[in-house]
Amino acid sequence: MIKKFKMLNNSKKLAQVAICFSLLTGTVVSNVIPPITAFAETQPEADTPLNKENLKPLSVQSVEKLENGVKINLGEYVGYVHLLDKDIAKVSVLKKGEDEYNSPGIAKQDWDTPRFKTEETKDEYILSTDEITVQIRKDKFGIKFLDKQGNVINEDAEQGVGYENGKPYVFKKTDKNENFYGFGEQSGGLNKRGKSIGMWNTDAYSYNKNTKYLYTTIPFFIGLKDQKAYGIFFDNTNRSYYEMASEKDDYYYFYANGGKLTYYFINGPKIGDVIDKYTELTGKINMPPQWSLGFHQSKWGYSPDDLVNVAQTYRDKKIPLDTMHFDIDYMDGYRVFTWDEKFKKALSTLKNNGFHAIAINDPAVKQDENYSVYQEGTKGNFWAKNPDGSTFIGAVWPGPSAFPNFHKKDVRDWWGNSLSTLFNAGIDGIWNDMNEPAVFDGPYHTMPLDIKFEGDKGDDLLHTEYHNLYGHDEADATYNGFLKNKPNTRPFVLTRDMYAGTQRYAALWTGDNVSNWEHLQMSIPMNSNIGLSGVPFVGNDIGGFAKQDEFTTPELFARWIEVGAFLPFARDHYDSSSKNGTAKGQEPWQFGKDVEDISRKYISMRYELMPYLYNQFKKSADNGQPVQQPLVYQFQNDMNTYNIEDQFMFGDSLMLAPVVTQGQTRRQVYLPAGEKWVDYWTGKEFDGNQTITVNADLGTLPIFVKKDTIIPRQEVEQYTGEKKLENLILDTYLDKEASYSFYEDDASTLDYEKGEYNVTNFKVEKKGNHIEFEQDKKTQKFASDIKSYTLKLHDAEDPKKVQAGNNKYDKVGSAEELNKQQTGYYFDAAEKVLYVKIPVNEKHKVNIQ
Repeated sequence: MIKKFKMLNNSKKLAQVAICFSLLTGTVVSNVIPPITAFAETQPEADTPLNKENLKPLSVQSVEKLENGVKINLGEYVGYVHLLDKDIAKVSVLKKGEDEYNSPGIAKQDWDTPRFKTEETKDEYILSTDEITVQIRKDKFGIKFLDKQGNVINEDAEQGVGYENGKPYVFKKTDKNENFYGFGEQSGGLNKRGKSIGMWNTDAYSYNKNTKYLYTTIPFFIGLKDQKAYGIFFDNTNRSYYEMASEKDDYYYFYANGGKLTYYFINGPKIGDVIDKYTELTGKINMPPQWSLGFHQSKWGYSPDDLVNVAQTYRDKKIPLDTMHFDIDYMDGYRVFTWDEKFKKALSTLKNNGFHAIAINDPAVKQDENYSVYQEGTKGNFWAKNPDGSTFIGAVWPGPSAFPNFHKKDVRDWWGNSLSTLFNAGIDGIWNDMNEPAVFDGPYHTMPLDIKFEGDKGDDLLHTEYHNLYGHDEADATYNGFLKNKPNTRPFVLTRDMYAGTQRYAALWTGDNVSNWEHLQMSIPMNSNIGLSGVPFVGNDIGGFAKQDEFTTPELFARWIEVGAFLPFARDHYDSSSKNGTAKGQEPWQFGKDVEDISRKYISMRYELMPYLYNQFKKSADNGQPVQQPLVYQFQNDMNTYNIEDQFMFGDSLMLAPVVTQGQTRRQVYLPAGEKWVDYWTGKEFDGNQTITVNADLGTLPIFVKKDTIIPRQEVEQYTGEKKLENLILDTYLDKEASYSFYEDDASTLDYEKGEYNVTNFKVEKKGNHIEFEQDKKTQKFASDIKSYTLKLHDAEDPKKVQAGNNKYDKVGSAEELNKQQTGYYFDAAEKVLYVKIPVNEKHKVNIQ
């Protein structure tokens, strides 16, 4: 067992030996735990292959029409096709007598059945809505989905569907032109065609591009064929497998080690349509508190003084920062819901200085008869159980520990209530870690598969079924505990472990990545696929978590911060591999003045773009769209975007082309077809559908802006809410017509759910020899601080006049002078930029001639 741990120094080795001895002998070794221990990459036992020689085709014996679909007699099995919406179908194949399955990942079960028609022929039974047709083959049971034009979207392959030795499986036809995206958190590249994928939540410390099993399970993917998209959600919580044309070019298949055969088919034809419907099914994110969109700093091993001093150094150096993270050292002996008083004092100091704080929380509860949390859990029968009914005990940071059974509602409620210890001290957010669940001395770094999780209604689950749901239910408990402890405050929960639907409770970070170029490169397609899987609030440890002592160079950190400043969740977090003073830091100023300046530049830019970023999250809350988007998301009609992994859209309008290769100072950038693009730094304009080469010295992140877009901005702040947003900058790149629907609320409470928000529609349009600006205050239920807009027009000319109604705007001599005016304009001849100051209550259109 000791060989499973990678020892980093003698003190940690002795500590690990001691805890292993304790576990093997039953001897209690108090207060012995490695302060910082790194594990070798962990993976589960070998895959369980599907025996294709043992597949048993099913045939339709009879069909019964239902109110929302059909029930299909398949002999010893029964099949269902339910039409949830005009473009969503649920397909189930079960043993006779079994109930249909909905996992906790499903958020919406009450659907309004669409209008549909049925038709039966000798060979098929057909259901048709206004959008899709579902053809059920009788002789050899299989399903074909067609769009309203009659084109085949997706079709079962000859191998069909069914169960092989208890393993549910589905085979689908494909062709060489079909591509696959999504699958949640996966290593490797963007397009998963030709890949073998597995899902079993795993504490995969220092994973690499070939690691198969990572921290999350989201069994949802998007197929893109003939420029049209569909989605499939295989709602099975067991360990599952996806062979995406990895064996032959004409089929793909997916299966699981157990459970029921249940999947949802979603027609697009746009990728955004698929994600919108998928997140209607599994839940959309709620609006996050705006402070959580700021920059975060963290380290495993900060002392109380470090937390205070690092935060203050950010302020002193004018590098914006909102939040400090408290890793496991803040606890009393790694006991959850406890405090080391020195850390509690540091928290108070941070709060008094205007910082937010997030505390880590692990599910393992120390086995200690004198510890109130353990006492409560034991008294309440709250723990996961061994097959004989005794409490399962496994080793994590506090030593021998019990594990809450989050499958039970009273356990989730108890856990959520217990968060009061953290919230009462001033914590603003909760960071759920180790929730795969990770168990140091368990088989393959987790619990044995026969550990039992008792249910509320006799629906007991074994670990083999519940493993991938453990972190989901913990996130549920944490989110709802947050709401109870902090009423009318938006929760922020960060998790390392997910199932489909967890996005409605938590943001995701991609676990213990490594400080090397491979991980910087991999982070872009990884985040992109997570975003395409319904989880827009995602980020990676900026600079890399593991092995930062060995690999983090000034160049690598500079390039990573350029990407990291534009992640939906932006946190610099790293592993302190020693506490003897030899480990170097990974804060921006640790790499010299040049890198410090680069960090300040791009983090400041994030804060300038906060109105734009916040509005992108509103779009995610409305329709599930990613914030960090692969190019294929917006440009699925441009086949050149299908495999681009080193560029991404930051929201709807900004395309980033970071350098992710060591030593590179120039790079090629593909500009998608159908748009005109502007180099953010030079103002040079380019047509789409071409590849250009741009300079990218160490301090330059190539950024391109779509023409005919408006980007709402503000003056830079050192933290969110430092200043009232009184002047909204409308950064406009006009070709013919640009529009933007600007959303605003208080950014911290749940009052927006009661309708307390504003929506203002802006439009800027070229009309003959003049440009026209207008605003439409569509919804005004929030008391905004905005008093004016500054319309910033790029590639402009010096106007002869600017006028709204009978009110002629005066020309001023500088941007600084304009800032002091209520109305007016300034033309920067050198940059060819026109600034027009417009009062928020301007009722007339503003004409620029």
